[in-house]
Amino acid sequence: MAILAPASFGRLTVPSRAQGRVRVSASANPRTSVDWVKETSSFFEQDKRPIMLFDGVCNLCNGGVKFVRDHDRNRSIRFEALQSEAGKKLLVRSGRAPDDISSVVLVEKDRSYVKSEAVLKIMKYIDLPFPQLAFFLQFSPLFVRDFLYENVANNRYALFGRSDSCEI
Repeated sequence: MAILAPASFGRLTVPSRAQGRVRVSASANPRTSVDWVKETSSFFEQDKRPIMLFDGVCNLCNGGVKFVRDHDRNRSIRFEALQSEAGKKLLVRSGRAPDDISSVVLVEKDRSYVKSEAVLKIMKYIDLPFPQLAFFLQFSPLFVRDFLYENVANNRYALFGRSDSCEI
């Protein structure tokens, strides 16, 4: 299934988490919709581990992936660049535009996490002491965590630079 160009997306409808479906309708034909959970279910058929989506050309993001990989002895997380075709499909599944590279995203079989929630969830998967640190950080208000996250994310290229291609 091909990814639609961002300009061709109509509105995103994100039903309750219990349903676990994200439908994207093209504005030209409102009857056209794709069940992105079903469309991407093959990513979780053989391997149930969550997938960390990251900006493949961001030096900070690549460093974050290397850090997670080095501190994940059980190899509990898989990695995919946001810019890849699989990454774009998983973004849409998560209720985001396929060209949105503004946040790390952690995609589990039944749920996705973005921004600071994704970081905290990733911390819970890796080795000690990070799950304990995530436990305490979850008590800080989401708007504060996301404010800090967005300030770093919006300036990541200026602060850390970018690569010509994904290094992972």
